[in-house]
Amino acid sequence: MTKPQTLQSNSDFRRAYARGKAYTNPALVTYVVKNRAGICRIGITASKKIGNAVQRNRARRVIRAAAEMLPALPAGYDLVFVARTRTVRRKSTEISRVMQKQLISAGLMHEDP
Repeated sequence: MTKPQTLQSNSDFRRAYARGKAYTNPALVTYVVKNRAGICRIGITASKKIGNAVQRNRARRVIRAAAEMLPALPAGYDLVFVARTRTVRRKSTEISRVMQKQLISAGLMHEDP
């Protein structure tokens, strides 16, 4: 699969929050919702609760790097990753493991033996 596209419109994020299934962890929250576009789209958010602009940008950067480490995601889903306060202090490899667990719970990935 090619590189996933990004969610940019506010309505797409709100649809994921309202209709999507949430998978939580102290370091990351993932919302998964089907889309009709037939492609995988990813959105990343970090609220002001995370900290100042430097910390929010680091959290988004860590999540983006972790998402790039994941194997190909199935088409037809919107994924919204929401940073939490612990995201800032974690490395992208740790966040990638958390993402994998959440996507396995969602049924979008298979567990490696």
